[in-house]
Amino acid sequence: MTEFSDFIIYLDESGSPALDADREDFPVFVLACVCVKKSVYCDVLVPRLQALKFKYFGHDQVIFHERDIRRQSGAFVALRGDPDLRKAFLDEVTDLIGSFEFDVTTAVIDKQKLKAKYPNPKSPYELSLLLVMEHLALTLRDAGQTGRTVHVIAEARGKPEDTELELVFRRIADGQPPLHSNQQELITKFDWQILFCDKKSNSSGLQLADLIARPIGLHKLKPEQPNRAYDVIAKKVAWWIKSFP
Repeated sequence: MTEFSDFIIYLDESGSPALDADREDFPVFVLACVCVKKSVYCDVLVPRLQALKFKYFGHDQVIFHERDIRRQSGAFVALRGDPDLRKAFLDEVTDLIGSFEFDVTTAVIDKQKLKAKYPNPKSPYELSLLLVMEHLALTLRDAGQTGRTVHVIAEARGKPEDTELELVFRRIADGQPPLHSNQQELITKFDWQILFCDKKSNSSGLQLADLIARPIGLHKLKPEQPNRAYDVIAKKVAWWIKSFP
């Protein structure tokens, strides 16, 4: 019988992997993974996140999407016109994330530096996926999960994009990374399985990964700027935040 890992991983991104996209506003690509113990996910994370939704929206079908929260669009229109309510909500979301027990593995690709350094650069998605899988392998090894089946849940982006990501994922998992990796052998000691999930599925894990990705990118772009969300997230970073190049 398959031995499943005690941990589940949720993966999301911030920024575009296209090298010339968002050059002025957000010229980095961030890939962030939440690695959480399944018992913590079921018993603590999901019910507390659901309770927060009931408190502020009266139901649990609202999806926490960083972009919608930031722009106060969709369900978060309810926060417009009431600065105190919006602040209370944002503070509570941040405090809730801080209270959860999980590890963050993340990578930030500076797209302009990548273009400047390499004449034919690899895809930012390809590079960042290798970097986070290196740290995921180390984190899972230290938790005694070697040899087990590890499920990675990613937000579906469309059939062509998902197919391309799955191909890159499988190559890395099979020991054929896009660049040399010191953790290449360790990565192959896990049975990695990637699953694509529609955002509308209301996955608490995917929503958590979505909320943490952009603050990491903002910190890399403006490290001197106050960023309370990042301060909370940084305490959960397993190993360190990888930057490339």
